[in-house]
Amino acid sequence: MKARVMISLKPGVLDPQGRAIAHALEGLGFSSVQDVRVGKVIELEVAPGTTEAEVAEMARKLLANTVIETFRVELEPA
Repeated sequence: MKARVMISLKPGVLDPQGRAIAHALEGLGFSSVQDVRVGKVIELEVAPGTTEAEVAEMARKLLANTVIETFRVELEPA
């Protein structure tokens, strides 16, 4: 079974990587891009029966920095 944890910065937290990407896109002529926020996706292979709550606990304890990041969990049956 696959679990996916999508992690993004909370609103208001500065995103220097996103700013650099936005600046580079503008330099390449993509002037329609107004803002870029960079996040991450972590894919886990978990045992059948693993719950969304268990994966969320993994995210809270290790995968995401909950002070500055939010996360969302998706489970995909095998």
